Amino acid sequence: MSGHSKWAQIRRQKGVNDSKRGALFTRLGREIVVAVREGGGGDPDANFRLRMAVQRARDANMPMDNIERTIKRAVGGAEGAQLDDVVYEGYAPGGAAIMVQAMTDNRNRTAAEIRTTFGKNGGNLGESGCVDWIFEQKGIFEVALDGKDPDELTLDVIDAGAEDVDEFLDGDETLIVYTDPSQLNQMREALEAKGLTLTRAETQLVPKTKIDLGEKESLQTLRLIDKLEELDDVQNVYTNAQIADEYAEKYAG
Repeated sequence: MSGHSKWAQIRRQKGVNDSKRGALFTRLGREIVVAVREGGGGDPDANFRLRMAVQRARDANMPMDNIERTIKRAVGGAEGAQLDDVVYEGYAPGGAAIMVQAMTDNRNRTAAEIRTTFGKNGGNLGESGCVDWIFEQKGIFEVALDGKDPDELTLDVIDAGAEDVDEFLDGDETLIVYTDPSQLNQMREALEAKGLTLTRAETQLVPKTKIDLGEKESLQTLRLIDKLEELDDVQNVYTNAQIADEYAEKYAG
């Protein structure tokens, strides 16, 4: 059973509800565009990458009209400039690894913004490959408790083929489930066949090892991650920092 933390809860909630990220819908729209162009067309039933992008947009309360309009424009080739997936690697204060996934129509601009953000917040942008070996891609689901006993729900998801499950803490409303990324679609179908409610289904980078940070480095790392996530081109930020609950709560205010 994987570890669990207050910080993980805060970040998941932040991803959907934080109004500071005014560009959230723009980022979600970019995901949809790239999914259409690279995943095999504008039909979510036939394009798994698009189906996941649409699900993330719906989880963030993006209006269906916006989603459908974005898909139509992408299919027609009229949705903005060519977007490239790019990844940047670096280190946070205290030495934790940072992976930044971005979508951009201007690699030079994005690289400069990310380098500046690292520098202004006590981090260092590294060379390609410097930390990617620390992370592995996993399929991740959030399964709603819906009044079920957490232990029974855990047995249900393991029976459906889950590789690992996060520890369930008091106050949690969902169970975090991990699977091989190649099995994401099959796992989703297996969970839904059991009548379970999925609130999230996507692939993420998960650290194979973590590094404990003290209070100062934890607060600096959280600030760096926030500043990176505020950049228009940044889609996701991952770290192997282990943030103590008390530091996460202090930062969250």
